[in-house]
Amino acid sequence: MIFRELFAKEADEITERDETALDSLRRRVGAAIVVVMVFFSLIILRLWSLQINHGEEYRNRADSNRVRIRQVAAPRGHILDRKGREIVTNRPAFNVVLMREDSRDLDDVLKRLAPILNEDITVLWNRVREASGTPRYLPIRLKEDIDWKTLAFLENHNKDFSGIRIEVQPVRVFHYQDLAANVIGYLGAISKTELEEADKTVYRGGDLIGKMGLEKLREADLRGEKGNNYSEVDAKGFERKLLKSDDPMPGREIRLTLDVDLQQAAESLMEIGEKSGAVVAMEVKTGRLLAAVSTPHIRLNDFVGGISHERWQELLDNPKHPLLNKVVQATYPPGSTYKVVTALAGLATGVITPDTPIYCPGHYTFGNRRYGCWKKGGHGTVTLMRALEESCDVYFYLVGQRVGVDTLAEFAGKFGLGRKTGVELEHEKSGLTPTKKWKLSRYQTKWQDGETLSTAIGQGFNLASPLQICQMTATLANGGKLFRPQIVEQVTDPDGKVVQTFRPELLEEIKGFDKYLALIRQGLVGVVNGPHGTARSAKIDGITVAGKTGTAQVVKVAAYRHLKEEDIPYKFRDHAWFTAFAPAEDPEIAVTVLVEHGLHGGSGAAPIATAVMKEYFRDRLTARAEEIARDTH
Repeated sequence: MIFRELFAKEADEITERDETALDSLRRRVGAAIVVVMVFFSLIILRLWSLQINHGEEYRNRADSNRVRIRQVAAPRGHILDRKGREIVTNRPAFNVVLMREDSRDLDDVLKRLAPILNEDITVLWNRVREASGTPRYLPIRLKEDIDWKTLAFLENHNKDFSGIRIEVQPVRVFHYQDLAANVIGYLGAISKTELEEADKTVYRGGDLIGKMGLEKLREADLRGEKGNNYSEVDAKGFERKLLKSDDPMPGREIRLTLDVDLQQAAESLMEIGEKSGAVVAMEVKTGRLLAAVSTPHIRLNDFVGGISHERWQELLDNPKHPLLNKVVQATYPPGSTYKVVTALAGLATGVITPDTPIYCPGHYTFGNRRYGCWKKGGHGTVTLMRALEESCDVYFYLVGQRVGVDTLAEFAGKFGLGRKTGVELEHEKSGLTPTKKWKLSRYQTKWQDGETLSTAIGQGFNLASPLQICQMTATLANGGKLFRPQIVEQVTDPDGKVVQTFRPELLEEIKGFDKYLALIRQGLVGVVNGPHGTARSAKIDGITVAGKTGTAQVVKVAAYRHLKEEDIPYKFRDHAWFTAFAPAEDPEIAVTVLVEHGLHGGSGAAPIATAVMKEYFRDRLTARAEEIARDTH
């Protein structure tokens, strides 16, 4: 009995232990199953992620290991003159670029490459460092526009320079050297700042972009659309064959209003003696610019392939400021060219008539100050016509005093002075037409009546750009119509379709003063054709020219008062103005010339305007000469 009980008890304990062990085994098996299921679930999820969610991405990555996509730069659009003559086109340039993802032992490669490219090793390393932070698949341009000898060597030894490739890129060709250089502008590699702000679907590091002038302003039209080359590469990154190619789309063609012949005539004369200044020629009845010259100008070929630091510093340090487009970015006292404003203000307000006599003894005393006339002996008694012809300062002092500075500003505004013209040229300055309110705001002092006298002859606070003076002249010539100056005439797609055409734009019109404008035009005819005119050198046989000279005082220096102009230091000499239109009977063209620190006042500028007008009227003058020759025989 006892034995059975012990056996039963032992059997129960064994059973209990077996069940405990079985439960433990079951738990371990269950845990193992869970672990296996989780493991396989993770694998399945990862496979799902790789093949379904990110399948396209990894397929593209796999293809990129086998297929390299290289962008092909688009040829920029051509720039033509108004007659369709090519000013700027393109040619292929060969650049040396580094593909970082294909490069091995970069230090050794650059050491061997530097002498071949005739570059310092530090220059190459700097270009690599400048690209840090950009995607590795983007090329780094090490040298632009290499010669044929260097190109042939690198092509024949391409396997010796891992990661080094040759990139073909169109560069600008300037068919008339530096014609209109400061208007056209130049290209340069896109900077980090520009790249951050640019459309990433359009621009990449190393791309060329317009940096100045129309190349910058018309970048969207000129740049075109890039193409792509798809090449198969081996495990070492070397291209084996071209799979396909998408051709780039050339940029749009820009036709300017400029005339090559007139531009060349003006530039060639400004370059004689290395004159600094500007020449503007404009169609009187449309506002189209026929010439826009700024000297000294930049040298466009300096920027092809990238300008050197030394050359750039030279441009910055040049006291004549070649980087400035003086047509719109420089302003000067308008001098006696402003007297047409004073004349109109006086006639329109009734403070003078054409026959009002004013006596000029060679000076005018106002308060305790004496204001001199340019003619020390005086002009005697003059009326409007003679005052304009001989540019009598005393006459216009009195007219200005009678009408007041605010009225002068009002009529200057009618001619477009004191505000931007709206021309499509960058960084245009508005100039300055002073008023009593302006001086109080600017200097916190009241306007002095004596300052009105200086304003009336274009001195004092007055400032105007050469383009503004030309616009003023054209407005006077056409009877009061103020046009927006225009420099781009037409934009055309690569397939020849005209996508944009610009028509003359009338901004304002001076109304109610036709007879006064006609009187002033008559006075300006006398300036060129009268017996005592200040611009008789601008006379053209067969064409009636009307014009106005001007001298813009730079600074009053008593020590130089009695010296000849030739003996005064260059920077203290006055600026020379001449502005004109022709033919006076039915005006077609207005020309304005500004020569900085030019000798002999306006007469130093007049011959340049005359040459431009002779070029404009060349066919008519030739026909007239032939007719005279026939009549003579």
